[in-house]
Amino acid sequence: MALDKILSIGGKPGLYKLLTQTRSGFVGESLLDGKRVTVGIRSNVSVLSEIAIYTLEEEVPLREVFQKIKEKEGGKKTSISHKADKIELEEYFFEILPNYDEDRVYASDIKKIVQWYNILLDNNITDFVEEKDVEEPTAVDASSEEE
Repeated sequence: MALDKILSIGGKPGLYKLLTQTRSGFVGESLLDGKRVTVGIRSNVSVLSEIAIYTLEEEVPLREVFQKIKEKEGGKKTSISHKADKIELEEYFFEILPNYDEDRVYASDIKKIVQWYNILLDNNITDFVEEKDVEEPTAVDASSEEE
C-alpha cells in the first residue's frame, strides 16, 4: 500500500487507511485498532505522501525520511520510542536527517514521524520508494532504444 492512501487526521491518534470517499468526506480505517471512522471534508486531514520535512536547503518528502529510518534500523522498528525525551528524539533525528531545520521541525513533529514509522511497520507498509522513481528508468530505456 502506498503512502497516498495513508492519512493523518487532526485530533485522532495514529494513522488511517483511506477506504472510500463519500459526498461529505471519506471513510478511514485505523491502522492501530481497525476501527472505521467517517471524516467530514472540513476535518484537518493530511495524506502522508504530501507531507515534507524542512531542511536547511529544501523540503524532503516524508517517504524519503521513512526510507532513511528504514535503512538506519535495518527494516526494524526504531531504536527510540516516540515517548523519549526531546533531546534524545532530536539526536536520533539528526542521525537520520543531519540538515533538518531545527527552527521549523519541532520535537512533536519528530515524535509523530517515529510513531508513524512504527505504525506503518506494524502494518507491513514498508515500501517508501515512490513508484514513479522505479518506473522512470524503464520508460527512459524504452525511449532511448527507439532512437
